[in-house]
Amino acid sequence: MFQLKFGEFVCKHKKIILITALLLLIPSLIGMKMTRINYDILVYLPEDIETIQGENILSEDFNMGAFSMIVLENMKTKEIVQLENKIKEINNVEKVIGIADMIGTRIPTQMIPDEIKHKIYKEGDTVLLVTFKDSISSDTTMQTIETLREITNEQCKISGMSATILDTRNLSNSEIAIYVVIAVALCIIILQIALDSYIAPLFLLLNIGIAILYNMGSNIFLGQISYITKAISAVLQLGVTMDFAIFLYHSYKAEQKNHQDKNQAMAQAISKTMVSVVGSSLTTIAGFLALCSMNLTLGKDIGIVMAKGVLLGVISVITILPAILLSFDNLIEKTKHKEIMPKFTKVKDMVIKHYKIIILVFMIVLPIAIYGYTHTEVYYNLDKSLPETLKSVEANNALKDKFNIVSAEVLLVDKNIPDYKINEMLNKIENIEGIEWTLGYAKIAGSIPESILPSDISSIFENDKYQMIIINSKYEMATDELNEQITQINNIIKQYDEKAILAGEGPLMKDLVEISDHDFNSVNVVSIAVIFIIMIMVLESISLPVILIIVIEFAIFINMGIPFYTNTTLPFVASIVIGTIQLGATIDYAILITTNYITKRKEGNNKKEAINEALGSSIGSIVVSGLCFFGATFGVGAYSKIEMIGSLCSLMSRGAIISMIVVISVLPAFLLIFDKIICKTTRQMKRI
Repeated sequence: MFQLKFGEFVCKHKKIILITALLLLIPSLIGMKMTRINYDILVYLPEDIETIQGENILSEDFNMGAFSMIVLENMKTKEIVQLENKIKEINNVEKVIGIADMIGTRIPTQMIPDEIKHKIYKEGDTVLLVTFKDSISSDTTMQTIETLREITNEQCKISGMSATILDTRNLSNSEIAIYVVIAVALCIIILQIALDSYIAPLFLLLNIGIAILYNMGSNIFLGQISYITKAISAVLQLGVTMDFAIFLYHSYKAEQKNHQDKNQAMAQAISKTMVSVVGSSLTTIAGFLALCSMNLTLGKDIGIVMAKGVLLGVISVITILPAILLSFDNLIEKTKHKEIMPKFTKVKDMVIKHYKIIILVFMIVLPIAIYGYTHTEVYYNLDKSLPETLKSVEANNALKDKFNIVSAEVLLVDKNIPDYKINEMLNKIENIEGIEWTLGYAKIAGSIPESILPSDISSIFENDKYQMIIINSKYEMATDELNEQITQINNIIKQYDEKAILAGEGPLMKDLVEISDHDFNSVNVVSIAVIFIIMIMVLESISLPVILIIVIEFAIFINMGIPFYTNTTLPFVASIVIGTIQLGATIDYAILITTNYITKRKEGNNKKEAINEALGSSIGSIVVSGLCFFGATFGVGAYSKIEMIGSLCSLMSRGAIISMIVVISVLPAFLLIFDKIICKTTRQMKRI
């Protein structure tokens, strides 16, 4: 038998395995260090959409990979010019556009036409538009924002997506080590209750820690991963794969009663673990890989990293963990204590006795949960997921409060369209509700005589192919109002230039909303379909996969419906991926009970006896697994100041507990109700 021979091989070469495992940490740590972390969600939009093409034009034709608006408070024109000169010396800065660039230093502020002055000069405050050569989230742009903050003072506030991304990076990096500490601490507490040794939990966590480092190190082959993936992958891998390690440990302890030789006992434990864990991990891996079907490639980022993490977790459990446990077996024996975890006999008896009432409760709660699930609101504005105290958030608020600059779009139109046509188009755009102002060369030249305009002003807004026009809206990013406004602008500009492109953060966020709405539905369908097919093969049944998916989806509906009833708005990423993660990560709970139930029915037990045995042998493992998943994610959700990460982990921790409760209560009730159908539609059970 291959599994047993493999187990004997691991036991025989345990020292070599441990040495190899430790040596592999070196390239893993190097890989972690060299893997770039991306903090810009918009990077994951498809390359073929019009707004991304617009961003490419801004970068290639205008040398404008990104831009930032700097709010200047109570600064004289000469001081502004001196600051501009300092900013222009920064390598990555392409252009600095301000009041002085448009009118020079010779004209008093009082002489500036109201058309211009009211847009960029209010009560002694003004704004500078600084364009960067490199993209929004490039390392050089991040460094440029840091340099800008160093050379400016409290009178200057730097806004824009790049500044927001920099603050997100700094905040995330300051928190991520604490995430792991919290997750490990909570898991240790749970494992001390669940296991019979004080030191064994540390070895189980050490094994998973090694697998996590392998996973993070191997991300170098992806080139880069998102900050969300980096933040949640370690704690998620810990929560999802801990039950594999617990299964091996319990199996080893059970086999020690049958074998005096510890190596032989471990070989048998490895063999049984391979059969059980490898099969159940397929559904978890499939659930994560389903995220790769998202058009927003952030799903692919999370999906690949987590699927890889689960696979590495399984490999480490059947190789490294046995080597650790055998090497330190004496220490484990010396630190043994009585198991504190209860047997849950009363819970089991209650479920079996009142299964009809449980079904009734299920039928009452289901429509309530579905209603909440379908009406939970989400937000796409990334600023909302960050603390108000961040410098970038303060700057964005100042820009909004002082100049009504909330969402600035960049319009690219044909260079050869005459000025009167451009101004006609802009007048129509300004008549759209919510548009504050528009600004382009044709508008400036129409307000200030060309004879006194600086000679290079046209180069800021024009090149040999395109005219660039800035449009300012008072509507917040990613709101229905702004998205409708963008649609109206596009309808107008296409009348004057069919190839015109509306770029900038607002249109990008509109695309993000539309793509995410599609992904929300598609990724759930794909994950259910893939896991359904795997369960048909694993359980050899048509009816059981349907029942199991209904049970877990019910738990997902409850989890995702709660925010509606608590009046909580979720970040869009959480709403898309949490269902797939919860399905993939907790379907194993249901499979464990179901496989034990099938085995007992095949052995000749009636349905209640089979459920009694299956629930009795499974409930402890499910509770420990669910609590470990909860412990790994709950602390992060409670601690994180980045709501995108905090919401994800809070939903995962709550989902683990809900799935655990639903599987222990609702699944046995379904198995009892549909026992006849199950027997008729499951291989080798038709004669029962």
